[in-house]
Amino acid sequence: MQECDIAIIGGGMVGALAAALLAPAGLTIRVLESRQPTAFSPSEPHDLRISSISAASVRLLQQAGAWDAIITMRAWPYQRLEASEWQGFATHFSAEELDCEHLGYMLENRVIQLGLWQALEQWHNVTLDCPRTLDTVEQNPEGALLTLGDGTRLQARLVLACDGAESRVRQLAGIGVTAWDYAQQCMLISVEGEQLEQNITWQQFCSSGPRALLPLGHGKASLVWYDSKARIEQLAAMNNEALAREVAAHFPPRLGPVTVFDKGHFPLRRRHANQYVKGSVVLLGDAAHTINPLAGQGVNLGFKDVAMLSELIHQAIERGEDFTASELLKRFECRRRPDNLLMQGAMDVFYQAFSNELPPLRLLRNLGLKAAEHSGPLKKRVMQYAMGL
Repeated sequence: MQECDIAIIGGGMVGALAAALLAPAGLTIRVLESRQPTAFSPSEPHDLRISSISAASVRLLQQAGAWDAIITMRAWPYQRLEASEWQGFATHFSAEELDCEHLGYMLENRVIQLGLWQALEQWHNVTLDCPRTLDTVEQNPEGALLTLGDGTRLQARLVLACDGAESRVRQLAGIGVTAWDYAQQCMLISVEGEQLEQNITWQQFCSSGPRALLPLGHGKASLVWYDSKARIEQLAAMNNEALAREVAAHFPPRLGPVTVFDKGHFPLRRRHANQYVKGSVVLLGDAAHTINPLAGQGVNLGFKDVAMLSELIHQAIERGEDFTASELLKRFECRRRPDNLLMQGAMDVFYQAFSNELPPLRLLRNLGLKAAEHSGPLKKRVMQYAMGL
């Protein structure tokens, strides 16, 4: 039987960051990941899965030793953000207002993962085990006994579930979730065009759902289209040329003509685990909570989970305390759960407010956007919170 201090199930962005931030504590860490990410090639088009990374998340990636590798591959900063429905009733945010260089970066999820994996290579106490699957989790007084797909048995003092929204670890640990599906689906469309704005990410609210632009640099961008399930499936069945015509007809004219070269879609679901901790199992990121992607905060919330747990574990080790103590793990849940619930609730309120076509409500929400534009310190505070500053 093999042993480790911490077993991290899932070597994606959240799991790899957890390993990188915990590695300096000297613990033996085993990262189990079922799929090897494809190597990066600058000649390849951007992946569909793009994340808007906040300033706080950038700092965590720098702390993990991954940032240099990430920006060497591909990263695009943006300086402005805009949200609107009616023309003339928009809220704008700019890096200049916050006295910083960028509001954030647009990054491919795979690039973040590859950068973190590269950073993990320097740590002899971290083993990245891929491809590797998990069969069972059996909790015991020493932590948890994991049975892997090939029959290997691994005893871990602590298990971190970083295996996504459909977390197998969460299911095996018997942790329930509160969940529902939104009435919309989301389509991601990779495009290129000569008129694409490159220093701003914007979102325009429409009767059937928002449309958004995520700039990727050098005349490329990712478009986000929210709509009903039937409409998104109709769009997904089109070829790229027909989809480009639909984009031209339904996105704001400011987009300009674009060429579509890739597309994908997924349902929108809200989940929140009934508890983040059960025995020696801790849920992080999407395994604990998923959020409506309206504000692009999903990955950033997962990174905040990792930062908090890492801080508590490092403090415990420095004091000579047990880093697996239930009091410590409950402290992690008590600190992170309210923040995650607040962001989930805020996105739900936003979603409901902009999904209603009653004329008085449409007027009120546009007046609200206009008022937010001139709210001074409040507007600045909201943006600082979103950036983690």
